[in-house]
This record gives sequence, C-alpha cells and structure tokens, in this order.
Amino acid sequence: MLLKDKVAVVTGSSRGIGAATAIKLAEEGADVVINYNSDEESAQKTAEKVREFGRKALVIQGNVAEMDDAKNLIKSTIKEFDRIDILVNNAGITKDGLLLRMKEKDFGDVIDVNLKGTFNCTKQAIRYMMKQRSGKIVNLSSVVGLMGNAGQANYSASKAGIVGFTKSVAREVSKRGINVNAVAPGYINTDMTEELPAKVKEDMLKNIPLDRFGEVEDVANVIMFLVSPLANYVNGQTINIDGGMLM
Repeated sequence: MLLKDKVAVVTGSSRGIGAATAIKLAEEGADVVINYNSDEESAQKTAEKVREFGRKALVIQGNVAEMDDAKNLIKSTIKEFDRIDILVNNAGITKDGLLLRMKEKDFGDVIDVNLKGTFNCTKQAIRYMMKQRSGKIVNLSSVVGLMGNAGQANYSASKAGIVGFTKSVAREVSKRGINVNAVAPGYINTDMTEELPAKVKEDMLKNIPLDRFGEVEDVANVIMFLVSPLANYVNGQTINIDGGMLM
C-alpha cells in the first residue's frame, strides 16, 4: 500500500470527487479525516467505506471559508492522529450566472469557499507539516480556471487563483519537505454537473477527444498518485484531468 499509516485530510469529502478521493486514499492505507459542511449523512457513509478498508475515519463538520473552522479541522486531526501527512483541498461550490446578472454575494461566496477555503486549510496544515518536514498538498482547480467559461466568472476566478496559489506555496515550503500540486478536472460526472442542461452536455462532449465524460475515480486516482511517494519529484504543477479537452 502506497500510503500505509499516513494521515489524510480531504475537505468537502461527503460526496463526489472528495468522497472518491477519501476512499481511494484509504484503499492505499491512509487514515482519513472526512470534512463536510452540511451533509452529515453522506459524510458518515464515506467514513463507513473508509473503515471497510480497515482504516480509521474521523468526521468533522466545518465551513472551510471560516478560518476558525479550518483551524478546528486541522487541530482535531492532530489531536486524534498526532500528525497530518496529506491535505486535499477539495471543498468547492458554484453559483453560476452571467456577469451582468451576478450578485456580489454570489461572487464573494464562491471565492470564499473555493479560494479562501484553500488558503485557510493550507495555512493551518503547513504549520504541522513544516515541523514534520514532510507533507503532500493537492488543491482542486478546474479546466475553467485555465480556459474560462461563460456564466462562471466567479468559479473560473477562484479556480485560476488556486493555480497561482499552488505555485507560490510550493516555492515557499518545498525546502521543508512539502510538495504542493493542483489538479484541474474537466467535465466529471457528479451531482453538481448532472444539473446542467442536456444541450450543454452535448456541446461539451464534442470538445473531449476521449469522447466521454470523466468519473470521480479518474480524479481520485491522480490525486492518490500526487500524494504518494511515486510523485516525490512532482511539485508546483497543475495536472489536467479532462480527457484532452484542454490541450
């Protein structure tokens, strides 16, 4: 097992990519902290699947957009496991709309959860990783953060910001044995993307050379690689997981 006895925190891991990642890390031997904001039932289901691999699972509620909640998430992890080896900043929201109609609050809320939440959790986690002189951090960006998308100015801005944030933090903490990378998923089949109109899905599929949409496991597999010893020399990178959509 590539992650035997490692301790991983996965934000927004009650469902979707976050849940798939938590389960994949457990399959590879990690104990996992499951974070959720509102869906406790789904978070507990993720925890049950983690435990099926014989690993420990700790479920913690918290809004990563709030620094106090991020601090509690990491401190609770240290209290339970006495270390943190892996942080996956997955928590994210969308509040789509054309810019002329977008409310200021909708812009701010998306930035707060997606970008500021990544800052909050990373700031808290690196305190301990630097003392350990080891750690792996993976931030969830998106292809729309690299190419833009009409109706998603707030989401695109948050995900583009994560790319720059990843590179900057990697330069700051690498000498302390911490790798920081990002992944940029394309169209992945999740509860969030299922709500898109059929015509939008058809148009998107035309731009994907592999001629299929991604699955949450496709993203989880790459994240697992990045937090494992196999990626010890990968740092400050953003890896697209989009079937060739952006190339």
